[in-house]
Amino acid sequence: MKHIVFSFIFTVLCLCSCNTNSNNSTNSTNSSDSSNTKNEITAETAYEGVNNYCKSTYDWSVAEENPSMMYLKQGEETDSTYQVIFRSYTGAFVYFYVQKTDGVTKMVEHVPSLNIENEAGSFNLFDYLKKD
Repeated sequence: MKHIVFSFIFTVLCLCSCNTNSNNSTNSTNSSDSSNTKNEITAETAYEGVNNYCKSTYDWSVAEENPSMMYLKQGEETDSTYQVIFRSYTGAFVYFYVQKTDGVTKMVEHVPSLNIENEAGSFNLFDYLKKD
């Protein structure tokens, strides 16, 4: 009789343990899904962050008088990046490549008249997005 009771208790404990583990794995999956959704970078998010960066870095007074001389536009999209293009009043372009996974944004400056292209640093897109 003791063996039957011991086996029953052992089985119940094992089942409870398995149920707890499956709930924990479900919870961790749900929490990682919600964190991915929270940090998901879309084309609109990439544009907004780069726009905020440009507004804080460059003098936009020229754009107020002549918007065709200085502007920001959405560029091409690849599997891993969004491109946002800034045109300066000088005629130079800055290409922003926003990584979809982590928001790291690489900048490449291009001066068409001199045919010069240089890497110009990087920043984290999330530093330029509005906090809720």
